[in-house]
Amino acid sequence: RKSGCSGYAYTLDYSDAVADDDAVFEDFGVKVIVQQNDLAFIDGIQLDYRREGINEAFQFNNPNVTGECGCGESFTVS
Repeated sequence: RKSGCSGYAYTLDYSDAVADDDAVFEDFGVKVIVQQNDLAFIDGIQLDYRREGINEAFQFNNPNVTGECGCGESFTVS
């Protein structure tokens, strides 16, 4: 979604609804639903789940990112 000082941010939410034009990816029993108009922004992305000590987070490795804001919350794509 559009957000932050660099333009875009990843948004994760629970959903049971899949629109006809949504893309659905599934791996290890986890489904990821992406709106059709957002697919170009995540082409080639890797989504990892990391656990270090008591900290847990999703990590996005997106080859399309051309810049990030200083805090790392938003990014730009080419």
